[in-house]
Amino acid sequence: MYGENLRPNIQEPPDLPAPGTLLVDTSRADRVGEFRGVAGPYWSLRPVGGGAEWEVEPRHVRPALLIEQLRARTARLNARSRGEVL
Repeated sequence: MYGENLRPNIQEPPDLPAPGTLLVDTSRADRVGEFRGVAGPYWSLRPVGGGAEWEVEPRHVRPALLIEQLRARTARLNARSRGEVL
């Protein structure tokens, strides 16, 4: 369509969440992680039970639903009871 690229696609970045906020990375099969901070243009997340952090573009992040938060926390507690995490 003529003129469809005349206006740039500028999106406002989402508000910065508080550290520890549970977020969903939609670019990685809806993986839930805790917000750790900002690394350049990316946000750093880490698994709820601990582990290696990963970086994601803010546009691929959304707040975790309550059911997603519950699942992530339950998975961490189960892993802890099995001695897999501290």
